[in-house]
Amino acid sequence: MHDSLLSILLGIIEGLTEFLPVSSTAHLRIAEALLGIDLGNGFWKMYSIVIQLGAILCLPIYFRTRIARFLSTFPRGERGDRTALNHPLTLVIIAFVFAAIPAFLLTKVIGKHLESLVVMGWSLLIGGIIMWVVDAMFGTPRRGGRFQTERMEEMTTPQAIWIGICQIASAVFPGTSRSMSTIAAGQLVGMSRPAALEFSFFLSMPTMAAATLYDLFRTFHPKHGAEALGRMPVNGLEWGVLIIGFVVSFFVALAVVAWFMNWVRQRGFVPFAIYRIVVGIAVLVWVMRMG
Repeated sequence: MHDSLLSILLGIIEGLTEFLPVSSTAHLRIAEALLGIDLGNGFWKMYSIVIQLGAILCLPIYFRTRIARFLSTFPRGERGDRTALNHPLTLVIIAFVFAAIPAFLLTKVIGKHLESLVVMGWSLLIGGIIMWVVDAMFGTPRRGGRFQTERMEEMTTPQAIWIGICQIASAVFPGTSRSMSTIAAGQLVGMSRPAALEFSFFLSMPTMAAATLYDLFRTFHPKHGAEALGRMPVNGLEWGVLIIGFVVSFFVALAVVAWFMNWVRQRGFVPFAIYRIVVGIAVLVWVMRMG
């Protein structure tokens, strides 16, 4: 396949799967195996980082109005019942810290699993089952027909800490999905589907930005004696492939975020749980046959 067409395909895969609870890491790894390409090559590693950056950038653009409102109401909040310690923006930072520090300390463990299709298959399967059960049990309101947390503005500090802790699983076991971890964790502690999903998107901004910047740092400043994570393009063709992937992933991710927010307001997460289970089983069967 021509590199430009491959870039379009991978950009679409990244844009479609980055924010849906189905794991973009697993889907890119599956695409790599199916198409016989080497995403471990220095250029394609850099490409993977850049298309993820393209997906990330769609979030502040889509949520620009919400971000501006949060900033303008900090620290008291829209209703005047918040403080600098429990404002929604602060809670995003708290969840990020509780997820990022353990994930950073577990870098070596994470590295062992990043390329394992077996780990990804089981993560997709188990994560799908968990998501289905959680959505079935906690997807409809109780307590007089209302969720404990209907909107992100009503979140509490313990909820943010819990969600941050649950995010560690997505870092250690690729295929788990950051958004799946956040959504399921939020629903378990009384958040409505839209509130859990929106917090997932907001938490993705610092989490993915930090991960991407760290990968770029490792590319340009490898540890002493270690091989660089990736390499920059060396000619016009490679620059073109990189730009195509970035642009495609950005626009596809932007469309997915807008569609997903509307979908969740009307329906649940069960279709995505079923999809995860089917893909997870397919990956495990495929790996067993290959072995």
